[in-house]
Amino acid sequence: MTVRDRLRVAVTDGRGRPRPAGDLPDWLARVAPAAATRSEMVVALVSDGKMRDLNRQFRGIGRRTDVLSFPADRGPRLPGTPRRFLGDVVIATGVAEKQARDAGHPLDVELRRLALHGLLHLLGYDHTRDNGRMQRFEQLLWRRGGLAEGAQ
Repeated sequence: MTVRDRLRVAVTDGRGRPRPAGDLPDWLARVAPAAATRSEMVVALVSDGKMRDLNRQFRGIGRRTDVLSFPADRGPRLPGTPRRFLGDVVIATGVAEKQARDAGHPLDVELRRLALHGLLHLLGYDHTRDNGRMQRFEQLLWRRGGLAEGAQ
């Protein structure tokens, strides 16, 4: 796959402004499954309070969570449109920092883990109903990206 065909990832804050995220976009594009080819997505890094509000609004759960995925319309690509928009992945930065500390790995590893998890949800994977299929695939992609399986 050429660089031109790879997944494009924009990282923003909760208001859509670009946010520095190290090599997260390149890493995610490199490990993304073939289903993400010639697509784009947004990873929004938000406060825990914003995440709690989103979780309440969209899932009816009044507490924060680590990652939420908001898939875009899964319709076909329009003729002449080279890319499709997969959707948005939202990550709570405070939760991610705590999970990184608890797991004993750097924050950038946790952000990779959560962004990949969210991407798989955008692609239609659902770990609540698939008898471990998503988790096994996620672990394969972690290895492809140089993450230890223990980085859960």
